[in-house]
Amino acid sequence: MKVLLVNGSPHEHGTTSVAIHEVEKELNANGIETEIFWIGNKPISGCIGCYACSKLKKCAIDDIVNEFVKKAETVDGFIFGTPVHYAGMSGLLTSFMDRAFYSASSGGNDCFKFKPVASVICARRAGTTATYDQINKYFGITQMPIISTRYWNMAFGRKAEDVSKDEEGMQAMRILARNMAYFLKCIEAGKEKGITPPAQEKTTFTNFIR
Repeated sequence: MKVLLVNGSPHEHGTTSVAIHEVEKELNANGIETEIFWIGNKPISGCIGCYACSKLKKCAIDDIVNEFVKKAETVDGFIFGTPVHYAGMSGLLTSFMDRAFYSASSGGNDCFKFKPVASVICARRAGTTATYDQINKYFGITQMPIISTRYWNMAFGRKAEDVSKDEEGMQAMRILARNMAYFLKCIEAGKEKGITPPAQEKTTFTNFIR
Protein backbone atom coordinates (compact mmCIF):
# COMPACT_ATOMS: atom_id res chain seq x y z
CA MET A 1 0.00 0.00 0.00
CA LYS A 2 1.29 3.42 -0.93
CA VAL A 3 0.34 7.02 -0.11
CA LEU A 4 1.30 9.97 -2.28
CA LEU A 5 1.94 13.14 -0.24
CA VAL A 6 1.59 16.32 -2.29
CA ASN A 7 3.54 19.39 -1.18
CA GLY A 8 1.50 22.29 -2.54
CA SER A 9 3.81 25.01 -1.22
CA PRO A 10 6.09 27.05 -3.49
CA HIS A 11 8.77 26.40 -0.84
CA GLU A 12 9.98 22.81 -1.06
CA HIS A 13 11.35 22.79 2.48
CA GLY A 14 8.98 25.23 4.19
CA THR A 15 6.28 24.82 6.82
CA THR A 16 4.12 22.50 4.73
CA SER A 17 7.07 20.16 4.20
CA VAL A 18 7.60 19.79 7.95
CA ALA A 19 3.97 18.83 8.50
CA ILE A 20 3.73 16.29 5.70
CA HIS A 21 7.06 14.73 6.66
CA GLU A 22 5.64 14.12 10.13
CA VAL A 23 2.72 12.31 8.47
CA GLU A 24 5.13 10.39 6.24
CA LYS A 25 7.26 9.15 9.15
CA GLU A 26 4.22 7.77 10.96
CA LEU A 27 2.83 6.17 7.80
CA ASN A 28 6.15 4.41 7.28
CA ALA A 29 6.14 3.27 10.91
CA ASN A 30 2.75 1.67 10.22
CA GLY A 31 3.97 -0.24 7.18
CA ILE A 32 2.72 2.15 4.49
CA GLU A 33 4.98 3.06 1.57
CA THR A 34 5.15 6.77 0.73
CA GLU A 35 6.30 9.24 -1.89
CA ILE A 36 6.39 13.03 -1.67
CA PHE A 37 5.39 14.96 -4.78
CA TRP A 38 6.36 18.64 -4.80
CA ILE A 39 4.37 20.67 -7.34
CA GLY A 40 7.24 23.13 -7.68
CA ASN A 41 7.24 26.91 -7.85
CA LYS A 42 6.92 27.52 -11.57
CA PRO A 43 3.65 28.92 -12.96
CA ILE A 44 0.84 26.38 -13.30
CA SER A 45 -2.02 27.35 -15.58
CA GLY A 46 -5.53 27.11 -14.21
CA CYS A 47 -8.24 25.16 -16.02
CA ILE A 48 -9.32 27.04 -19.17
CA GLY A 49 -12.57 25.11 -19.62
CA CYS A 50 -11.67 23.76 -23.06
CA TYR A 51 -13.14 20.28 -22.26
CA ALA A 52 -10.42 18.65 -24.37
CA CYS A 53 -9.68 16.28 -21.48
CA SER A 54 -12.91 14.39 -22.19
CA LYS A 55 -11.43 13.35 -25.54
CA LEU A 56 -7.71 13.31 -24.78
CA LYS A 57 -8.19 11.45 -21.45
CA LYS A 58 -5.72 13.91 -19.94
CA CYS A 59 -5.35 17.68 -19.57
CA ALA A 60 -4.63 19.48 -22.84
CA ILE A 61 -1.96 21.51 -21.02
CA ASP A 62 0.74 18.86 -20.78
CA ASP A 63 2.75 19.69 -17.67
CA ILE A 64 3.24 18.54 -14.08
CA VAL A 65 -0.51 18.02 -13.67
CA ASN A 66 -0.55 15.13 -16.16
CA GLU A 67 2.60 13.75 -14.55
CA PHE A 68 0.81 13.72 -11.20
CA VAL A 69 -2.42 12.13 -12.50
CA LYS A 70 -0.42 9.32 -14.09
CA LYS A 71 1.34 8.72 -10.78
CA ALA A 72 -1.98 8.90 -8.93
CA GLU A 73 -3.17 5.80 -10.79
CA THR A 74 -0.52 3.72 -9.01
CA VAL A 75 -1.15 4.69 -5.36
CA ASP A 76 -3.77 3.83 -2.74
CA GLY A 77 -4.18 7.11 -0.83
CA PHE A 78 -3.30 10.78 -0.79
CA ILE A 79 -2.24 13.61 1.49
CA PHE A 80 -2.46 17.14 0.06
CA GLY A 81 -0.51 19.79 1.98
CA THR A 82 -0.75 23.54 1.51
CA PRO A 83 0.22 26.77 3.22
CA VAL A 84 -2.48 29.38 3.78
CA HIS A 85 -2.46 32.28 1.31
CA TYR A 86 -5.16 34.86 1.99
CA ALA A 87 -7.30 32.35 3.91
CA GLY A 88 -7.12 29.81 1.08
CA MET A 89 -4.86 27.30 -0.64
CA SER A 90 -1.76 28.47 -2.44
CA GLY A 91 -2.53 29.74 -5.93
CA LEU A 92 -0.29 27.08 -7.45
CA LEU A 93 -2.09 24.26 -5.68
CA THR A 94 -5.52 25.65 -6.55
CA SER A 95 -4.67 25.66 -10.26
CA PHE A 96 -3.02 22.26 -9.92
CA MET A 97 -6.00 20.63 -8.24
CA ASP A 98 -8.60 22.27 -10.49
CA ARG A 99 -6.97 20.69 -13.51
CA ALA A 100 -5.92 17.37 -11.94
CA PHE A 101 -9.33 16.55 -10.54
CA TYR A 102 -11.34 17.86 -13.48
CA SER A 103 -9.23 16.28 -16.21
CA ALA A 104 -9.21 12.92 -14.44
CA SER A 105 -12.97 12.80 -13.85
CA SER A 106 -13.89 14.26 -17.23
CA GLY A 107 -11.52 11.86 -18.95
CA GLY A 108 -13.08 8.86 -17.20
CA ASN A 109 -10.02 8.20 -15.04
CA ASP A 110 -10.97 6.79 -11.63
CA CYS A 111 -7.52 7.35 -10.11
CA PHE A 112 -9.04 9.22 -7.13
CA LYS A 113 -12.42 7.54 -6.58
CA PHE A 114 -12.79 5.59 -3.29
CA LYS A 115 -9.15 6.22 -2.29
CA PRO A 116 -8.63 7.65 1.23
CA VAL A 117 -7.41 11.23 1.28
CA ALA A 118 -6.58 13.97 3.74
CA SER A 119 -5.45 17.57 3.70
CA VAL A 120 -2.72 19.20 5.79
CA ILE A 121 -2.91 22.95 6.33
CA CYS A 122 -0.09 25.19 7.60
CA ALA A 123 -0.40 28.83 8.62
CA ARG A 124 1.31 31.48 10.68
CA ARG A 125 -1.90 32.44 12.46
CA ALA A 126 -5.31 32.19 10.73
CA GLY A 127 -7.18 31.04 7.63
CA THR A 128 -6.65 27.34 8.29
CA THR A 129 -10.29 26.32 8.68
CA ALA A 130 -11.35 28.22 5.54
CA THR A 131 -8.59 26.46 3.61
CA TYR A 132 -9.60 23.11 5.11
CA ASP A 133 -13.15 23.64 3.84
CA GLN A 134 -11.89 24.65 0.39
CA ILE A 135 -9.59 21.71 -0.21
CA ASN A 136 -11.98 19.06 1.11
CA LYS A 137 -14.54 19.97 -1.56
CA TYR A 138 -12.31 18.37 -4.21
CA PHE A 139 -12.41 15.11 -2.29
CA GLY A 140 -16.12 15.07 -1.56
CA ILE A 141 -17.13 15.56 -5.19
CA THR A 142 -14.80 12.72 -6.22
CA GLN A 143 -16.19 10.10 -3.78
CA MET A 144 -12.98 9.94 -1.75
CA PRO A 145 -13.18 8.90 1.94
CA ILE A 146 -11.83 11.90 3.87
CA ILE A 147 -9.54 10.93 6.76
CA SER A 148 -9.56 13.11 9.86
CA THR A 149 -7.42 13.46 12.97
CA ARG A 150 -8.07 14.34 16.62
CA TYR A 151 -8.48 18.02 15.78
CA TRP A 152 -8.47 19.60 12.35
CA ASN A 153 -5.53 18.74 10.11
CA MET A 154 -3.45 21.84 10.73
CA ALA A 155 -0.14 23.03 12.15
CA PHE A 156 1.13 26.51 12.90
CA GLY A 157 4.37 28.39 12.35
CA ARG A 158 5.85 31.21 10.31
CA LYS A 159 9.02 29.28 9.52
CA ALA A 160 9.72 25.58 9.07
CA GLU A 161 11.41 25.28 12.46
CA ASP A 162 8.36 26.83 14.12
CA VAL A 163 6.03 24.09 12.89
CA SER A 164 8.09 21.33 14.48
CA LYS A 165 7.58 23.11 17.83
CA ASP A 166 3.79 23.01 17.49
CA GLU A 167 3.29 19.98 19.74
CA GLU A 168 -0.46 19.72 19.19
CA GLY A 169 -0.08 20.17 15.45
CA MET A 170 2.60 17.49 15.21
CA GLN A 171 0.46 15.13 17.28
CA ALA A 172 -2.45 15.76 14.90
CA MET A 173 -0.20 14.79 11.98
CA ARG A 174 0.79 11.51 13.63
CA ILE A 175 -2.81 10.61 14.48
CA LEU A 176 -3.81 11.47 10.92
CA ALA A 177 -1.17 9.08 9.59
CA ARG A 178 -2.28 6.27 11.86
CA ASN A 179 -5.92 6.80 10.85
CA MET A 180 -4.93 6.74 7.17
CA ALA A 181 -2.97 3.52 7.67
CA TYR A 182 -5.95 1.96 9.48
CA PHE A 183 -8.38 2.77 6.66
CA LEU A 184 -5.99 1.53 4.00
CA LYS A 185 -5.60 -1.77 5.84
CA CYS A 186 -9.39 -2.03 6.22
CA ILE A 187 -9.84 -1.55 2.47
CA GLU A 188 -7.18 -4.16 1.77
CA ALA A 189 -8.87 -6.61 4.14
CA GLY A 190 -12.20 -5.93 2.43
CA LYS A 191 -10.72 -6.73 -0.97
CA GLU A 192 -9.45 -10.04 0.36
CA LYS A 193 -13.03 -10.85 1.43
CA GLY A 194 -14.37 -9.98 -2.01
CA ILE A 195 -15.89 -6.63 -1.03
CA THR A 196 -15.89 -4.34 -4.06
CA PRO A 197 -16.81 -0.65 -4.54
CA PRO A 198 -20.52 0.08 -5.07
CA ALA A 199 -21.95 0.10 -8.57
CA GLN A 200 -22.00 3.53 -10.19
CA GLU A 201 -25.00 5.20 -11.79
CA LYS A 202 -24.67 7.23 -14.94
CA THR A 203 -24.15 10.83 -13.90
CA THR A 204 -27.19 13.10 -14.15
CA PHE A 205 -26.43 16.76 -14.88
CA THR A 206 -29.04 19.40 -14.13
CA ASN A 207 -29.06 23.15 -13.66
CA PHE A 208 -31.52 25.73 -12.37
CA ILE A 209 -32.70 26.81 -15.80
CA ARG A 210 -35.36 24.50 -17.22
